[in-house]
Amino acid sequence: MLSAKNITYTIDGKTLLDDVSVNFEAGKLNLIIGPNGAGKSTLVKVICNQVQPSGKGTIYYGDKDVRTFSIAELARIRSVLSQNIELAFPLKVSEVVMMGRYPHFTGKPGPKDEAACEEAMRFFDVLDMAGRNYMTLSGGEKQRVHFARVLAQIWYKPAEGCRYLVLDEPLTFLDVRYQFDFMNKVTSLLKDENLVVVGVVHDLNLAAKFAGHIVLLHQGKVLSAGNREQVLSKENIRAAYGLEPVIHHDKDEMYLFFR
Repeated sequence: MLSAKNITYTIDGKTLLDDVSVNFEAGKLNLIIGPNGAGKSTLVKVICNQVQPSGKGTIYYGDKDVRTFSIAELARIRSVLSQNIELAFPLKVSEVVMMGRYPHFTGKPGPKDEAACEEAMRFFDVLDMAGRNYMTLSGGEKQRVHFARVLAQIWYKPAEGCRYLVLDEPLTFLDVRYQFDFMNKVTSLLKDENLVVVGVVHDLNLAAKFAGHIVLLHQGKVLSAGNREQVLSKENIRAAYGLEPVIHHDKDEMYLFFR
């Protein structure tokens, strides 16, 4: 489990997160939603130890305070896809994916590192691009390469405990086909019950379709957390987005429309 306890984050006199406490369980897709400025990316940065909470808030990976990990220790069990993923160097796609394995070797990658990258590229359908110049790829192709990179980083299960995958708006640059393809592939990874996946998305219908657990942030606070029926209620959507939703159920599916 990945847990945030009483997280407050303030910068320049503005409170971006206000006493946020959430739990993200292994084996299910945990998605964070909310309007612009709700605190989603800030929460991800705090979870990943990229910024420190103001006050006494704590992040736990399993039962261990994130501040007790070294940078290298954390990088071996947790990978992060940030919003800003552009590279300025003409690397081959295979070299970009190998960057995910850097925490696991010094000097030269070994056979396990090569195998992890090959399998991650195959999983995200970019293996045929391995020899291409990353700079020549489309936005969507680059995004898929970075999916392979972050997955290669945590490809192998640790001896004990969980692996953690944190995705900040991973669907940027992807067309509808690849959005669904990505969500289905991430969901398939969750057959491993020792994998914790946390992602930020904007599309409420994708959250309704794929999430096992949803956290709705509004003005830096948790407005609601739970399953889709609990979180994606008319009252919560009105409060967070100022929209009037029409919610339709069809067997096991849930769809949202807006007036």
